[in-house]
Amino acid sequence: MAWVLKMDDATIESGLVHDFDASLSGIGQELGAGAYSMSDVLALPIFKQEDSNLPPDSKTKNPPFQYVLCTATSPAVKLHDETLTYLNQGQSYEIRMLDNRKTGELPELNNKMVKSTVRVVFHDRRLQYTEHQQLEGWKWNRPGDRLLDIDIPMSVGIVEPKTHPSQLNAAEFLWDMNKRTSVFVQVHCISTEFTPRKHGGEKGVPFRIQIDTFTQGEGGEYTEHLHSASCQIKVFKPKGADRKQKTDREKMEKRSPQEKEKYQPSYDTTILSECSPWPDAAYTSTNQAASPSFTSTPLSTYTTSSVLDSDSSSPNHQADTGGHSNSEQLSPTASIQDTQKWLLKNRFSSYARLFSHFSGSDLLKLTRDDLVQICGPADGIRLYNALKSRSMRPRLTVYVCQESPQGSPLLERHCTIENGEPRSSATLHVYHALYLEELTAAELIRKIASVCIIPLGRIHQVYRQGPTGIHILLSDQMVYNLSDESCFLISTVKDELGEGLHLILK
Repeated sequence: MAWVLKMDDATIESGLVHDFDASLSGIGQELGAGAYSMSDVLALPIFKQEDSNLPPDSKTKNPPFQYVLCTATSPAVKLHDETLTYLNQGQSYEIRMLDNRKTGELPELNNKMVKSTVRVVFHDRRLQYTEHQQLEGWKWNRPGDRLLDIDIPMSVGIVEPKTHPSQLNAAEFLWDMNKRTSVFVQVHCISTEFTPRKHGGEKGVPFRIQIDTFTQGEGGEYTEHLHSASCQIKVFKPKGADRKQKTDREKMEKRSPQEKEKYQPSYDTTILSECSPWPDAAYTSTNQAASPSFTSTPLSTYTTSSVLDSDSSSPNHQADTGGHSNSEQLSPTASIQDTQKWLLKNRFSSYARLFSHFSGSDLLKLTRDDLVQICGPADGIRLYNALKSRSMRPRLTVYVCQESPQGSPLLERHCTIENGEPRSSATLHVYHALYLEELTAAELIRKIASVCIIPLGRIHQVYRQGPTGIHILLSDQMVYNLSDESCFLISTVKDELGEGLHLILK
């Protein structure tokens, strides 16, 4: 016997809707009313896709090389953050150099050697700016040591390994891509060595291990860049990395399953990710900071004394020599060369190489904390004050005007009457401002000589015209008691021999 169930379309549709509503009724109940957040939902396994599950993309360009640091990554790294690997100081770690080319890719590299440079550098951008000073300080505290070494006996497939005495944080070697190659490296600096000492337990700074690979150019030198990759590391004292890895693993085990989903798993190896090549101007150890190579005016040009002891002065320097001795402000429009001159003039010559590519606007953008981090507390605060603070007011300002030997003023303004009557001349006295800091007669005489273009050696005596026309010899006490912004008209009188001059301040 066969049973036939007849139902109209409306009955079937209503039944399906009821079943669908029932199947959705339980979704979201486990999250709870107060715990729902989009980040939690996105962190669920259903929304995570591993690279292995993604379909292969034939258009994706694979890097020609791959470098693998054979050390486990930390489990305490959040999703989408860069991996972090802990190393022990002085311990040898293997880095596998793998040829990752596809068939037919870069055939010009077949049966050829390539050169790779491995280096340990700072991860923090601020410390990268001060790499030279930081590593020179490390060298001073650890004479004879290197930051990075190659463990040659354990390495496989490398040829001509080299470590330059001037580059303590880098080493280079040649290797054949057709052969198995592994280089073992040792990092001798620890992360806390570059952390300011305060109360103990400071958090160490992260480093990076970077590898740059080159092939031979036309001249036979390995200068053509092929590939660069790096990874983030922290270096601890011996066995400290093992303890840190264990601590991170125990912390993750105590977290709830939902919190664990927000962190990366610990991988057995660390794959170096592609990056930009390290700049050519890498750290080079020197006994003294090299001065920048540029053509500049000597330092004495910018000091007041440069025109005081000379036989004559150029009118172009009147503003500088008559001005106060405080350093002039660095202009935001200053070029790189002008910025270098400003650093030399203001006694920051030891940092000229560090800021060799900084313009005025670049230097002025740095904050106080940046400069302290770069130059240290003492020089950092001094450089910040020189960049940001206003010039101090001079102790005394006087205005002087020189009469010509004929008694006429420096400049005459002629006024012509429209009806053709004879011309009449009106005197226009031009004064120069002198800013005094020492408040001595010698300082005033030197600055008068500079603005009046009188050789200092020709001035025998300087007098001030007093009551009833008497001449009072200029002294330190007289200059000290001058009123601020006093005005003087200077007349010159030759001595009896006609070789020297007497100046009279009226």
